[in-house]
Amino acid sequence: ATRVTLDPGLTPLVAAPNLAAELGITAPLWVKDDSANPTHSFKDRVVSVALTAARALGFTRFACASTGNLANSVAAHAARAGAPSVVFIPSDLEQGKVVTTAVYGGELVAIDGSYDDVNRLCGELVETDEFEDTAFVNVNVRPYYAEGSKTLGYEVAEQLGWRIPAQVVIPMASGELLTKIDKAFTELIEIGLVEAPAGGWKVFGAQSAGCNPIATALHGGSDEIVPVKPTGIAKSLNIGDPAAGLYALEAVRRTGGWMEYADDDEIRAGIRLLARTTGVFAETAGGVTVAVLRKLVESGKLDPAAETVVFNTGEGLKTIDAVAGQVGPTHHIRPSLRA
Repeated sequence: ATRVTLDPGLTPLVAAPNLAAELGITAPLWVKDDSANPTHSFKDRVVSVALTAARALGFTRFACASTGNLANSVAAHAARAGAPSVVFIPSDLEQGKVVTTAVYGGELVAIDGSYDDVNRLCGELVETDEFEDTAFVNVNVRPYYAEGSKTLGYEVAEQLGWRIPAQVVIPMASGELLTKIDKAFTELIEIGLVEAPAGGWKVFGAQSAGCNPIATALHGGSDEIVPVKPTGIAKSLNIGDPAAGLYALEAVRRTGGWMEYADDDEIRAGIRLLARTTGVFAETAGGVTVAVLRKLVESGKLDPAAETVVFNTGEGLKTIDAVAGQVGPTHHIRPSLRA
């Protein structure tokens, strides 16, 4: 009776042999393409779980702090549920993500500051009387929100015939998605649905060079994640003070994985490489993941002979400006057979 959902999930697991060949990967390579969700990102999974819990807990208004994809999803879920929403975003967000939030008709508040400023403000609003009826999906119902990410791990195992891949490469903003996919694999083993691959599985994290505090801590052998002021085109990953960063470090170290980061040019190249070899047009976060996959193979951190799944978390049409200046018509002719 309290269910709030857009019916996300069961998104394609795309075989990527052409991408594997270009990168020198000899084992099966897969792309889990979550751009196929209703609002075209993995956030539909977490929002469905969080808002179903929120309604059961008696909240009557839905809200979030967002770098874009979460804003889309919360506004859409609220519209489907017939509930009011108020979504807070940085004012410099990509226009595509602004429009695809505002179109659902809820309140959209653009704030002159970074995502971390927006998130801090929402943490303060939760404590006020004016917002006591409001569920902020990534603040006061965050435990439920975080658990929704596990469905990505569940589905990959199911789509592979109830087995776990040897390696996964996952984009990181807060670090929550990485930790929860790892947790999903652990849970499936605990309940006996799957067996762990020989030698276990390795978890790899991908960040933008403009916002890489988790990867920087790993590279420095530190347990201290120093907040940064985000820059760069991968705005959906621009969380300078990542809430689950320490847990992401733990998962990567425990499984024997690694983290890398990619600059803006590498991100653009990653978007184009994925599109050209798989027919999947990723947003900038997906470009980060593919660029990092290349670096991991080249550095020898990732085993090219072990089955690997990479995660594309969002749709390229939301961040079309990232590659708009690099692609276009290959020919321009007059409308005649001779031309």
